[in-house]
Amino acid sequence: MKNFVVKTIANAGALAVAVWLLDKITLTGDSTGKKIGTLILVALIFGVVNFLVKPIVKLFSLPLLILTLGLFTLVVNALMLLLTSWLADKLDLSFHVDGFWTAVLGGLIISIVSWALNVILPDGD
Repeated sequence: MKNFVVKTIANAGALAVAVWLLDKITLTGDSTGKKIGTLILVALIFGVVNFLVKPIVKLFSLPLLILTLGLFTLVVNALMLLLTSWLADKLDLSFHVDGFWTAVLGGLIISIVSWALNVILPDGD
């Protein structure tokens, strides 16, 4: 359970960095507390999407992953971020990613920051 909480906090932090760096990834809210709550909920959605959907997409895109020596992973990460944005919109959360190329750059930022935070933060294992 502790590992799940640490990964969710790392994802929320990575999403916050992407929102801060990229103008076309938006997070709106009345107060800082509401924005933090939205970030945590979006991080949970992002975690579920990466847990359930990403392995299936990677399996079906395996030939492209091999052909591009893994660079197609950037496209898969972008699609997962766009799916998270779409689900957040359906759940009436104020998180939006505007465009595919923004999602590619956002996915790259989120991957790097999330990896760094997972190295720094303690896990339950």
